[in-house]
Amino acid sequence: MNLTEAGYVAGWRLVRALPRPVVAAAFRAGADRAYRGNGRGTRRLRANLRRVVGPDLPEAELDRLVRDGLRSYARYWLEAFRLPSLSRRDILAGFHLDGQEKLAADVAAGRGAVVALPHAGNWDAAGAWVAANGWPITTVAERLKQEGLYKRFLAFRQGLGMEILPTSGGDRPAFDVLVDRLRAGAVVPLLADRDLSARGVEVEFFGGRTRMPAGPALLVLRTGAPLYVASLWYEPDGARAAIEGPLELPEEDSAPLDARVRAVTQRIADGLAAGIARHPEDWHMLQRMWLDQGTDGTLSQPAATTGTI
Repeated sequence: MNLTEAGYVAGWRLVRALPRPVVAAAFRAGADRAYRGNGRGTRRLRANLRRVVGPDLPEAELDRLVRDGLRSYARYWLEAFRLPSLSRRDILAGFHLDGQEKLAADVAAGRGAVVALPHAGNWDAAGAWVAANGWPITTVAERLKQEGLYKRFLAFRQGLGMEILPTSGGDRPAFDVLVDRLRAGAVVPLLADRDLSARGVEVEFFGGRTRMPAGPALLVLRTGAPLYVASLWYEPDGARAAIEGPLELPEEDSAPLDARVRAVTQRIADGLAAGIARHPEDWHMLQRMWLDQGTDGTLSQPAATTGTI
């Protein structure tokens, strides 16, 4: 076990063993230290949030937003570490979804649903809540280079009732399995605001160009399953989410497949942007997001000269 994996294991154990107020204070203090340290992740978050709020927000208000964003991210980890110790009743009580009747109807009808998610709020709590309702849920997880750590995250999410498919190295391609699960009536939530493959679909997002994964669009165009876009955020008493949709899909004979995938992915981007704009402090995007950004999140060159706009 390496140091990174050992740190996560200790986190899972200690956070569940100690009283929540004690742990919450420690995580909040850690977030504030990260804010004051202004490391690369904090600088990227600041640059990303500036895109969201626009140029007119005063720097002092952006400072508070960045601090609150780091505190929200710390809360995500705190609650993720504690999730395995919660009862089904606690999981159901600690999360609320606006639009849950839509998913219930999709599952009952056996048509399944694809839900495009941002890296916001607590997506693990959302998945645990779906499973606690007794609905089948299948999603994918990035195969981390550290196999031991990947297996621990796999066991963590499987223990919450989710079926997790690796992005690579599985017995069958993850896409093919997801098609089967949708046709069997499962809920398929997919993080959709950042492409990890470098083969994503280029879209407009908060006035800039970025790439988002094609998977959600391809799945619904292949299966006809309904597509929703989720927003996720925190309230003082728990995690919250809302779904919009189902989104209108282009007709099969209206355009070539790649054009339809681009159109649907842009609709997803628009829906994600609307939710993030309502709760920017809960968008946990500490990575490079736009095509015209440098490695620390700042503009590497004017957007008009990148060749992608």
